[in-house]
Amino acid sequence: MKYVLILCVSLGAVALYLLANASANTAAFAHYYTLLLGLNGLLAASLLALIGYQLWDLRRKLKARVFGSKLTLRLLAMFALMAVLPGMLVYGVSVQFLSKSIESWFDVRVDTALEGGLNLGRSALDNLLRDLTKKGEYMALALTDKPDGDHVTLLNDLREQAGVQEATLFSGRGAIIAFSGSERASMLPDRPLPSLLRQVRQQQPYSAIEAVPEKGLFLRVVVPVNVLGLTESVRVLQLLQPVPARLAKDAETVQAGYRDYQELSVSRLGLKRIYGLTLTLALLLALLSAIALAFVLSARLSAPLSLLAKRTQAIASGDFSEMPAVRSRDELDALMQSFNDMTRQLAEAREVVEFNQRQLETSKAYLESILAHLSSGVLAFDENLRLKTMNPAAADILGVDLSALSGRRLYKWALNDAALKDLAHEVENLFRSGEGKEWQKQLDYPVGNRVLLVRGTRLPAAVGNDYIVVFDDITHLLQAQRDAAWGEVARRLAHEIKNPLTPIQLSAERLEHKLADKLASGDAEILQRATQTIVNQVTELKSMVNAFSEYARTPSLNLQSVDLNRLIHEILALYEHSDAHIETHLALDLPQVEGDPTLLRQVVHNLLQNAQDALAGMEAPQIVVETSVEENVIRLGIRDNGCGFPEELMTRLFEPYVTTKPKGTGLGLAIVKKIIEEHRGRMKVENIQPRGASVSVYLPLLRAT
Repeated sequence: MKYVLILCVSLGAVALYLLANASANTAAFAHYYTLLLGLNGLLAASLLALIGYQLWDLRRKLKARVFGSKLTLRLLAMFALMAVLPGMLVYGVSVQFLSKSIESWFDVRVDTALEGGLNLGRSALDNLLRDLTKKGEYMALALTDKPDGDHVTLLNDLREQAGVQEATLFSGRGAIIAFSGSERASMLPDRPLPSLLRQVRQQQPYSAIEAVPEKGLFLRVVVPVNVLGLTESVRVLQLLQPVPARLAKDAETVQAGYRDYQELSVSRLGLKRIYGLTLTLALLLALLSAIALAFVLSARLSAPLSLLAKRTQAIASGDFSEMPAVRSRDELDALMQSFNDMTRQLAEAREVVEFNQRQLETSKAYLESILAHLSSGVLAFDENLRLKTMNPAAADILGVDLSALSGRRLYKWALNDAALKDLAHEVENLFRSGEGKEWQKQLDYPVGNRVLLVRGTRLPAAVGNDYIVVFDDITHLLQAQRDAAWGEVARRLAHEIKNPLTPIQLSAERLEHKLADKLASGDAEILQRATQTIVNQVTELKSMVNAFSEYARTPSLNLQSVDLNRLIHEILALYEHSDAHIETHLALDLPQVEGDPTLLRQVVHNLLQNAQDALAGMEAPQIVVETSVEENVIRLGIRDNGCGFPEELMTRLFEPYVTTKPKGTGLGLAIVKKIIEEHRGRMKVENIQPRGASVSVYLPLLRAT
């Protein structure tokens, strides 16, 4: 677009220059003015079309709300006004000046002066012509009375007397009879035209001022010469006398000026129109060029600002790449350089922020990873005790969906889950009473009859005054502590009690042996019953001590590959005559486990015996034994439809002396649990609705060697 505009303006300037020259040159005006006028009109139409296209493009940008279009419109209006107003002023003054000047050219005094000068020249030439005519008539009269033979000699004398440059005597048909001329005369006389000869033969003399090619102005006088002859009656005398050079030049100058003046006078209105049209075209081309240039200049001025705005929007969207350099030596270049410096600084600042953010995100991810893999539950509250953050272990330990409690204050937790009521109330009271100090407390949690060790603290003000609660499920820890304590008690009891039992039994038997024969029958009977009682109690004490010894002793495992289904079939063969109906659901192709067959047999015996004892006195007693594979472990399940376990003992079933049997020691499940743990397994006990209990044993699969 810029190059098209430059081409049009350049062609317009050349065309206007040629048009101006043609307007001032009559010959060029006649030949080229129409062509130049059409060419300038075509250029004006091209510029007008170019401006129309630019206006249409600007209108489209304004509708599309392209940045910089309004600024371009404003700059265009200012540039156009700067071009149009002075141009219209100059145009108006020029038109008036041109009109007045043309009118002044045709002033009456100029016309009169030119006409007077022309008349003066004509009078001088007419006088010369009249004088030469008189001389011709005189010479014709002198030749009339003379014979033909004297005409040549007489013609020369008469010419010299009259002071004429050239005199020629022609016959009536135009043949040269006699010729006389001065030294400046040509060798060949100038013959008159036939029409002129006919005029003279009719006694009509001819006199005129004529221009002879390459010789200048001449006075020509042709008069008849009447003669008496047999062949002709009239001869023709021609006199040629050159007009004086100074007078001829002045006459030609005045004649040319008058002729040009008359031509201009005749075309005065047309001249006004032509000059006005030329001036209008010049103004139109200048204005159109100025407006077109205004588009280019406004676009050039608004382009850096538009680029600056686009880069600002890009920076707002996160693109901090530098703006292309603008070639300029003014303040705009400094502005762009400053903007690039600012962009570079923002990019560096963003990199620092992103680096810090990545560090924070890494730290946060690391912290979240740590929290996610912590076995302890972690809860974070804001200063108003609203839940902000929790880890998965917290939800697992509490057994509730903590995501539903996010943003909810502690005292409102009971609205979501009643199990959390006591815990939330206790934690809030501890925080209120602790006044920012750390605290620790062991709390009972009803879900799963768990015991939680809860610790709380408040973070410093520099990190938000948040509250942190950390808690652990220490139910198994307490159970392990109790198991260890019972193991120690069992070991000491076995050591302290077992030693005196045998002497007691031997002493009682010896007393009976020594005194039975010496006492009366009644006393002997009493002695026997007492002795038998002592022996029976010692035997029971020995059984109890053996059970304690077995509980206290760490089992020595003889690990090998065990087919659990086969082991169960072997054990169930011993319960063929059981009062309960035993049903089996054993998985086909059950993988083998790694374990001690003797100890696993003891586990199955103990569980089956407990199930039989729970079915005592029940109608339609039933025991179900089943095996299955679950998540890389083998499950052995034994369930019955008996009375089940008391709910108050569910958390203490594996402790010694916890039993529902009238004569049980409470060591059976404790020993079973210990054996299973030595096999890296676990147990699960639960009651079945409407009645019954289920004991599940999970054992790891045999490890590949």
